[in-house]
Amino acid sequence: MGNGARRRWRVTAAVVALTATVALTGCGSGSSGGGDGKVTLKFSQWWDPELPKGALQGLVDDFEKTHSNIDVQLVSGPYASVQDQTFTNAAAGTLSDVVGLDGAWVSDLKKQGALANLTDLMKESGYDDSQLAAQVKEDGSTYMIPAVNFVYPLFVNTDLLAKAGVSAVPTTRSQFSAAASKVTALGGQTKGWVIPLSTQNPNGIQNDLMSWAWASGGSMLKDGQPDVTNAQVTSAANFVKSLYDAGDVTPGALTLQETDKVTEFTNGRVGMMIDSLSHIDTIKQAAPNLKFTVAAIPTTDGFSGKPGIPYAAWGLGVSNSSDHKKEAFEFVQYLMSKDVNSKLSTLANAFPGNKESAPDFTGADPLYQQAFEIYGKSTPVNEFVGLPTSEELMRDFDTNFQKALAGDQSVEQALAATQAEWKEKF
Repeated sequence: MGNGARRRWRVTAAVVALTATVALTGCGSGSSGGGDGKVTLKFSQWWDPELPKGALQGLVDDFEKTHSNIDVQLVSGPYASVQDQTFTNAAAGTLSDVVGLDGAWVSDLKKQGALANLTDLMKESGYDDSQLAAQVKEDGSTYMIPAVNFVYPLFVNTDLLAKAGVSAVPTTRSQFSAAASKVTALGGQTKGWVIPLSTQNPNGIQNDLMSWAWASGGSMLKDGQPDVTNAQVTSAANFVKSLYDAGDVTPGALTLQETDKVTEFTNGRVGMMIDSLSHIDTIKQAAPNLKFTVAAIPTTDGFSGKPGIPYAAWGLGVSNSSDHKKEAFEFVQYLMSKDVNSKLSTLANAFPGNKESAPDFTGADPLYQQAFEIYGKSTPVNEFVGLPTSEELMRDFDTNFQKALAGDQSVEQALAATQAEWKEKF
């Protein structure tokens, strides 16, 4: 999602990303036992750079105060670097003891035998999993626990819409299309909408295309099998193509990545985008004078059901190659405990993974409260979580959809080709 698995954007300098990648490579091996009898666990994740400085280390420090036999070392980097290194280390059998996971990675990592069976670890420790809001399962067993969840609402540059003569935030597709056209008509580099469709990181299919279908109650699955040629997915894909054909989408969409989307919005060149709630602070820090709001993703005209809203999670897993799975799961339990999970969700501006936890809105930006109200009226959905070769499924869709955007085939032909390729992978 990201997000999917959550894909926040802060580290933009190439040298920083390269340094982080090198650090991840050097620290990818598993746990160790110290000479003092302590167990050292490594926790690989992209969370640390996205939280307030020192926040995750602070949680680790508190854990170590009550678990004197365990040291936890953070192995941190940008999302893309962590993703690449997780799969590299999984193949080499050197995955960190505790692993930050995107739900889209779980099926592939489980097939490699890289992830420990959390259902077994919960039973062995006597853990009550009824407190968990969700679990990502494969073959009936849990391999990932979502620690916190992030929603992907519509971000709207209110100044641009007002300048374009749009008086209200769009709530339907026809209103969205009209608003996007008016914003584009402002001229210059300004466009109504932005969608990142790079096949390198094809999460634009999940976050920016399928979100239109999910918002109106659509699905890309039927009885657990691919169903991407149905009327709802076809309608969403045709809607996106209509925006692209009208010239209301930021140029270069076929090579843009999610970070580019956020940059375009932050720089005031885009009227609307679908993005992670987590980027509110990032945008405000980079562009303090930018006026924007968040809203539900517009639905098809006449839709009267409960709308869907895409979400992504920071997930937790344990390495199957760890020599200290028991201690690793102790750390997982700690992060999922009521008070700690409340704190983590507050720091991350996200929904807690423990059903008994609650984020603290005291002093928070009002947009977060607004987004949580949207969430409460919506059904969270991300059908890519837990699917086999999830990222490859997105890439198949992306590659075929790009051909439709280029005019080499129809949307219907693109979806039929995607359906065929997906069936081979299920």
